[in-house]
Amino acid sequence: MDDIQDRLSENELASFFQDLADAAGQIALTYFRSDIDFERKQDLSPVTIADRAIEQELRRLISERFPAHGILGEETGSTPGDRYTWYLDPIDGTKSFISGMPLFGTLIALADERKGAVIAGMIDMPALAERWYGTPDGTTFNDAPAKVSRAVNLEDAQIYTSSPDFFSPEDWERYDALSRKAMFRRFGGDCYQYGLLASGHCDLVVESSLKSFDFMALAPVNRPRSTMGNLWLMNS
Repeated sequence: MDDIQDRLSENELASFFQDLADAAGQIALTYFRSDIDFERKQDLSPVTIADRAIEQELRRLISERFPAHGILGEETGSTPGDRYTWYLDPIDGTKSFISGMPLFGTLIALADERKGAVIAGMIDMPALAERWYGTPDGTTFNDAPAKVSRAVNLEDAQIYTSSPDFFSPEDWERYDALSRKAMFRRFGGDCYQYGLLASGHCDLVVESSLKSFDFMALAPVNRPRSTMGNLWLMNS
């Protein structure tokens, strides 16, 4: 299979990511703060009709444009491809979405499985109209260059994690010891905290037990661009 980066310009690929995020956001905002039901998945995490509708539409758009590409989504599982795989989390932060909190987003990533590299990733926050797009060349926030924090010492850092509930007792003990050495620590935000990280509003995010569709989009948005390195994933 040809190298996708030989066939598509950087602008064309970025434009397709924008189209995907626009489609996802339109569906999400249709259901957001409405009388929406949810079900419990096998792991007890919630899922809504919006999660499934977004993933279905993203799969349709990707398959039409790149029929040979694989797709791995949180709600529908894996569709094998030849070389490239799209990783989709239609609504990251479903609990926020259900409860009317705008800190939910859509995560989209494209990986070259032959090279073992993520080509591009996007964090889109439709209720906030905020969007991060990352490639090896850098990260943009709403189409302008994003700049990370200048902090270099842990005692000067603002450290984030989504929830204490996501850690095993052993990992929580490690995180608690680390985070208490920071300037201050914050909880909550799901994928939004990684956007804040990319834009320099926090200095370090530590998470545990993420799945591939959770973190593949975060990696290119938060490639190490500062002294601290920014992103730690434990047991992922």
